[in-house]
Amino acid sequence: MAKTRSGDSGVVIVKKYANRRLYNTETSSYITLEHLAAMTREGREFKVVDAKTDEDITHSVLTQIIMDEEARGETMLPVNFLRQLIAMYGDSMQAMVPQYLEASMEAFRRNQAQFQDAMKGAFAGGPFAEIARRNMEMFEAAADAFKRGRAAAAEAPGAQDEEIAALKAQLAALQAKVEKL
Repeated sequence: MAKTRSGDSGVVIVKKYANRRLYNTETSSYITLEHLAAMTREGREFKVVDAKTDEDITHSVLTQIIMDEEARGETMLPVNFLRQLIAMYGDSMQAMVPQYLEASMEAFRRNQAQFQDAMKGAFAGGPFAEIARRNMEMFEAAADAFKRGRAAAAEAPGAQDEEIAALKAQLAALQAKVEKL
C-alpha cells in the first residue's frame, strides 16, 4: 500500500472543517463529496475526521454521499428496504443488521465478479464464442446481400424485369421437356 500522511496503514485521512470543506491530507488539497465517492468506487480506503475534535465522522460522510446519489435520481435503495431498515433501529436484532448487510453485500460482489468472469470466459474462447462469430458472419453476409440487391435494383430497374423474363422462359422450357417425357 502507498504510504500516506496517516502512517503506514494506506488509509487516506480526510479532515472536515467547520466550513464543511474536506481536506485530503494525502494530496494536500481540498476535495468534494464527489471525490470521496470516486475514491470509494476505486476501492481507496479513507477516514474522515473532524478537524477540530479529531472525531471519526466517516460514517456520516458516507451516509451523506448515499443521500446525494439517491437525490440525483439514481435510486438504488427501494422504499420498502429503507422502511425495513428504519424499523430495525431499536429492535433487539439491530446489532446483527450491520454484519448481515456487510456479508450480504460481499456475497453480492463475489457473485457479480464470478458472473462477469464467466461471461468473459464464455465469449472469449468457448462454444458461445464460435456461435457468436458464426452469427455475426451470417448477419454480415445477409446485410451485404441486401445492400447489393438494393443497389442493383436502384441502378437498373429494367434489368430486373429482363432477368425475371429470362427465368420464366427457362421455366417454360423445362416444363416443355417434362411434358415430352
